[in-house]
Amino acid sequence: MLLNIEIVDHDMAHVLRQKTGMEKLAIADKLWSFARETLSAAVRQQHADWSPEQVAREVVRRLSHGAY
Repeated sequence: MLLNIEIVDHDMAHVLRQKTGMEKLAIADKLWSFARETLSAAVRQQHADWSPEQVAREVVRRLSHGAY
């Protein structure tokens, strides 16, 4: 599996350098939550007949790259 790494915009890098470690962790937490919620919505749309538990298991499976 190839990983595509993008370069951060110079202005965004400047903003991020001004953040404390806790602020950066808070940003990362919000991004992770957003990714999980977005993926959950996509799985629910693809599998409308699945229970919430099935959706949750599939989200975990995808986010863990199948390790779960």
